[in-house]
Amino acid sequence: TSDSADDFAELRQLAEDIGTRSFDARIGHRSLPDAFDSTAWRHLEEAGLTRLTSDPESGGSPRELALVLRALARHAVTVPLAETDVLAGWLAAKAGVDVPEDGPLTLALGNRGTSAVPGVPYAGEAALVVFALRDGASLQVAAVPPSELTITPGHNVGGEARDTVVIPRADFIEVEAAAELERRGAWARCMQALGGLDAAVEYSVAHTRDREQFGRPLSAFQSVQHTLASMAGEVERARAAAELAVSAAAEHGFDSPQADYAVTVAKVVLGHVVPTVVTAAHQLHGAIGVTIEHRLWLATMRARSWIDEFGDTATYARRLGRLALAAARDGDPWDVVVSGG
Repeated sequence: TSDSADDFAELRQLAEDIGTRSFDARIGHRSLPDAFDSTAWRHLEEAGLTRLTSDPESGGSPRELALVLRALARHAVTVPLAETDVLAGWLAAKAGVDVPEDGPLTLALGNRGTSAVPGVPYAGEAALVVFALRDGASLQVAAVPPSELTITPGHNVGGEARDTVVIPRADFIEVEAAAELERRGAWARCMQALGGLDAAVEYSVAHTRDREQFGRPLSAFQSVQHTLASMAGEVERARAAAELAVSAAAEHGFDSPQADYAVTVAKVVLGHVVPTVVTAAHQLHGAIGVTIEHRLWLATMRARSWIDEFGDTATYARRLGRLALAAARDGDPWDVVVSGG
């Protein structure tokens, strides 16, 4: 895929179409956990969007993947695209482990010496579960089909499957990739959280326009206008940070200092923006929007879940502080800001 605007417009439209169809088909059929959307997954596979960065022949880059992740998150599509492509697919290739060309993959990220890994996305629905057990700076990697695993179903607050998987007896391969895997995960969750925030703002604008109070739409009230403007400003701040992370990953690779810095910034900014925008959106909606069937709930609760995965905001804020202090010791901290690392 080239970087021309037309290509991105087509890709954006394709991802939006898949997202819209998925959302419309699931109305009235959401549950806890929310079932894996096999129809949407098939559409993504047919469009060649499930291995954009992990398959060298796809010609995709983090730019395309970020666009698709945001679109799917905006429409609350319940599929493990990030896990399949930028996490499990990439790690399996790095470890020299074969994975099937079709079907979703997932990542079980845990610690060596424990008996089980909690919070594994869509473990029961995956074609293969790729284990990544932290062992110092390295990872112990193995890939096992779910039929050979003991899986206890669970879900996050946004209804997405987050299962607990017992670590199997398998041949593990050591890979020096712990930091990059964490960074890739944080990057993907930032893109998804941004999609959720876009949806929250969009729904809030529509709700305040359509809902009347004292004979006029809510959006006519100055306090509501201020809240909407503030939300939009916060989301644009998040978008700027996310775009920096996309550019750094696309131009320098996920293993670069530039990506390290940019993903750290994005994680800190999104970590502050998500709760602010989520709270404002629910205040504007009043008592509605608090069940899994409501589109606002799907957007906001998933954004909240995503931003806490692959390291919390406080951890990344401390990291950002250390990067700035190191730059101050070595020269001009402004260089870190303007060069991205």
